[in-house]
Amino acid sequence: MARNEEKAQSMLNRFITMKQEEKRKPKERRPYLASECRDLAEADRWRSEILREIGAKVAEIQNEGLGEHRLRDLNDEINKLLRERMHWEKRIVELGGPNYALKGAPKMTDLDGNIVDIPNPSGRGPGYRYFGAAKKLPGVRELFEKPPEVRKRRSRYEIYKRIDASYYGYRDDEDGVLEKLEGPAEEEMRAQATEEWKRVEQVRHEALKTVQSGEVATAGAPSIAAAQVLFEEEEDVVEEERRLEQEREERERGKEREFVAHVPLPDEKEIEKMVLEKKKRDLLSKYTSEGLLEEQEEAKEMLNIHR
Repeated sequence: MARNEEKAQSMLNRFITMKQEEKRKPKERRPYLASECRDLAEADRWRSEILREIGAKVAEIQNEGLGEHRLRDLNDEINKLLRERMHWEKRIVELGGPNYALKGAPKMTDLDGNIVDIPNPSGRGPGYRYFGAAKKLPGVRELFEKPPEVRKRRSRYEIYKRIDASYYGYRDDEDGVLEKLEGPAEEEMRAQATEEWKRVEQVRHEALKTVQSGEVATAGAPSIAAAQVLFEEEEDVVEEERRLEQEREERERGKEREFVAHVPLPDEKEIEKMVLEKKKRDLLSKYTSEGLLEEQEEAKEMLNIHR
């Protein structure tokens, strides 16, 4: 009994549905050309219908399992509906309606959702777009891949443009870090230099006090400070002798033939003695006055010292 009642109910439902369809007007077909429409309300209705069809096909094209051919067909149909929608929007403006194109056209996006600008990627006319799984088809994926950035080698002019005062270290003191590090070191070096200068001055004063004559400075018992000064002067004499010897050797190497001396020349020992005497005279003139030198000469004459 239950099954018969279900059958009767089903037949009744079909009968009611049929009667309702008879009362309806025949389904109108959308005009092939938008210019054929003369009513603004109808033009707006046809545009809304196109938008619904576009939404349904965009939802369908998201399925990657439809196959390459079906995806390409769906993408072509969507682009065809987009062009048709554009014609209806122009017709709506001509009939005095709102301009839907000014509200912002949909942008082309890549697989990551970033907006890209591809005016004519496939040669099928301007404004051709890809939707859903159609972006992953062979030959289409490459259109959305960004070409690798080629790093251009910088020229010498561009390198020099980036060089400023900081490159040469003129602004190292602006942060204050270097000043904190160099301050103690500078004070320590200054103290060491001052202490060394005081030591040298003290040595000079002691040398002036102890050096009274040539014999006293050489044969006497000079103080440690005077001995240190004389030792430094002796080192200078030795360095001078070494330099003279090197110059003499270089002159001898440069001679192409043997030089014959027609006058007696001093030998090496006499030259060393002359240089040493000159250094002593310079040292005495440096640390003694002219009056003291005259007194030393008179004392030598009285003692009959000839040196």
